[in-house]
Amino acid sequence: MRKKDKKILIDSLTQQLEENNNFYITDIASLNAEDTSNLRRVSFKNGIQVVMVKNTLLRKAMDNVDKDFSELYPTLVGNTAIMFSEAGNAPAKMIKEFRKKKDKPIVKSAFIEETAYIGDENLDFLVSIKSKDELIADIVALLQSPVKNVISSLQSGGNTLTGILKTLSEKEG
Repeated sequence: MRKKDKKILIDSLTQQLEENNNFYITDIASLNAEDTSNLRRVSFKNGIQVVMVKNTLLRKAMDNVDKDFSELYPTLVGNTAIMFSEAGNAPAKMIKEFRKKKDKPIVKSAFIEETAYIGDENLDFLVSIKSKDELIADIVALLQSPVKNVISSLQSGGNTLTGILKTLSEKEG
């Protein structure tokens, strides 16, 4: 590969690392062409971008970014595919589902919102991480819960009051 081509690849990876807060470094080496194609198709449907990279080029791109990726450097060995995603748990969910049929991809490491996770043993934990949208939905639900209780109490109290008034008016009449 020419030096000019390497620079273009490094610049592209640097830009992706700067723009994405969530990515997984994986090993998909033993997948055949059909399985790799299926993985890419499933990834695309889930909004995950899969890029095969050379470890040295990825390391140089990581060095160009203002974030600290030093914990991930030891995982840059062997064949490497990097998965970029908006949601921190989306690649983990997809990998777990894909591994019901195959034994790959293997999670070498993940970088989720400024935190590094090393090793495939973290896959179940990574699946359980909530995305930003899921956290916002949980907070909204928690905030709405007391309001719903108050409204419910007022409505049931209103029905009770209406019932009492109706009973009193019938007694007088």
